[in-house]
Amino acid sequence: MGNEVFSGALAIGSGAVIGLLLFVPFVAVSYRRRGGLTVGRSLLWVAALIYFCAIWTYTLFPLPDPDHLVCVGMNTDVWQAVRDVQGARDRGHPFTDPATLQLALNVLLFVPFGAFVRVLGGRGLPTALLTGAGVSLFIETTQLTGMWGIYDCAYRVFDVDDVITNTAGALVGSVAALVVPRRMRGVGRQPGSELARPVTKPRRLVGAGCDVLAAALLSGTVSIAVQLWLQYVSDDRAAVLSGSLASVVGAVVPAVVWFVVIVWTGRSVGDLCVELEYRGGPLPTVLVRVMRFVGGIGTYFALTLLPAPYSAAAWLFVGAAVLTMLFTSHGRGLPALVSGSRLVDTRPRPAADADPGQPPRASESTSVRD
Repeated sequence: MGNEVFSGALAIGSGAVIGLLLFVPFVAVSYRRRGGLTVGRSLLWVAALIYFCAIWTYTLFPLPDPDHLVCVGMNTDVWQAVRDVQGARDRGHPFTDPATLQLALNVLLFVPFGAFVRVLGGRGLPTALLTGAGVSLFIETTQLTGMWGIYDCAYRVFDVDDVITNTAGALVGSVAALVVPRRMRGVGRQPGSELARPVTKPRRLVGAGCDVLAAALLSGTVSIAVQLWLQYVSDDRAAVLSGSLASVVGAVVPAVVWFVVIVWTGRSVGDLCVELEYRGGPLPTVLVRVMRFVGGIGTYFALTLLPAPYSAAAWLFVGAAVLTMLFTSHGRGLPALVSGSRLVDTRPRPAADADPGQPPRASESTSVRD
């Protein structure tokens, strides 16, 4: 039981880390391919991510101690599974025999695989067959080679029957997923995804989340890079121990990147992901863009550079930003308050909403005012 709990926790943990790394591009692609995010499809992608991590954790972990490695054999007899089932039948309990249960579990393990291939990938039986067999064979080969040479010999049995039953499971899952309507399958562009949609507070919060997450990942990456450079190139032990230089550079770099992106495009990284932009108001366009930066991540990073305990003001600013998004119409937030601008969907309005005889234009996109 302990190994199963460990493998499950590892699958969820690794899936969460990968999910955070992929969240920003996932949002951007969803808004361009499907017009926005839906809770059901997002949860389905999360489930698929955890599932694929679970395949690896349950089939390869826990790793054995090299000092107590026990080498195992292999099974290349494709009829061994048939004989196992016949033996279970002869013993009088064909449905509860461990050999039969093992075969059934191997099939069930890859049923979600085939379903995800059809629903999320939009592919049918041939793709489920090839990818299911390929993934299963790769796992078995990884076991056979001792994690590709990390161990001196195989620590888990290579079993050709596992490849066959896993592939069968993928085919079953692909067939079962036919119950999902065709319009809900695949990653292709959905009709109407290129047209403007209402600007909502959840959409605004998703965009802000993309900004925070992307900036945090960039900041962390830069800080780690600076620390490694100080330790292994400059050999500045004092700077490494204090971490002050890494913290400063880690805050300045993303702030500069966001400033350039906003001034150049009029939108932050999060705005670009969810197809939003601040426009109009009494100020010139360039000042509106500067206010977009000041009313968002620019002030946050500036406050993080203050010495403790004053740097805690950065979190007070985050709280104020979230509150203004929640209590201004459609989540316009601080950028609109400081610049007087309006929040719009950058995509063209549907033709039915446009003026008669006039083509949809980006400048006429769905907008909101307080």
